[in-house]
Amino acid sequence: MTSTKTKYKYALILGSSSGFGAATAIRLSREGYKIFGVHLDRKQTMYRVEEIINEIKKNGSNPEFFNINAAASDKRKEVIEQIRQSIPDEGYLSVFLHSLAFGTLKPFIADLPEEAISQGNMDMTLDVMAHSLVYWVQDLYWAKLLGFGSRIFAMTSYGSTHVVPYYGAVSAAKAALESHIRQLAMELAPIGATANAIRGGVTNTPALQKIPGHEKMVHAAVERNPGRRLTTPEDVANAIAAFTGEDCQWMNGNVIGVDNAESVVDYIK
Repeated sequence: MTSTKTKYKYALILGSSSGFGAATAIRLSREGYKIFGVHLDRKQTMYRVEEIINEIKKNGSNPEFFNINAAASDKRKEVIEQIRQSIPDEGYLSVFLHSLAFGTLKPFIADLPEEAISQGNMDMTLDVMAHSLVYWVQDLYWAKLLGFGSRIFAMTSYGSTHVVPYYGAVSAAKAALESHIRQLAMELAPIGATANAIRGGVTNTPALQKIPGHEKMVHAAVERNPGRRLTTPEDVANAIAAFTGEDCQWMNGNVIGVDNAESVVDYIK
């Protein structure tokens, strides 16, 4: 199958206002991508969004950001319709990154019912951090915004296979996310679109700082990582930029570690 990509490059990033999403938006804009960003911010954090947009503009791109709830089906459809109108008929997305970090951090078992995770908490966490990937990809496909060489990435974590206090619902979401990636990789292969999960090392993002006891996680990661430092959002963004190349067309359905071997070291120096 031959490539039908146009000379234009477009990237859609969910979670574009902080962490991995923001770093990837800025990094890809340096590569000539037009960035479509989806984020959810209140007035007090909008200054960060403006800073990111300005950085992207410095790289010669004119981004379009949407301040919406990415898990809301009506908002999702509105954004996709606007993106379809912004891209020429023969064009489609080269990159779609799912980097949503919004879930409940509660134990499964607690002395009082109100202190334990509820069915609503669990459903919301799985919907936002895992299932929404499938719904976005479905709508992008139906809008003809995916094609040969489209790269789908989803941010997973070490917690998908390991137990972390208070992280149970998010762990379940990350495990489901990786499963969804494998299924999408198989089902999208006929059109030449690929899907891979990116497992970054422990990174000091706003999402990490919400986890109770995250300071211990940071200390352990630095001690365990052979590079003696945390992974940064820029480390992950650089890897994603490399994986978008045409030479990575046969890389599909994987969980790719970007952590300088942190996850395979089982001792602390």
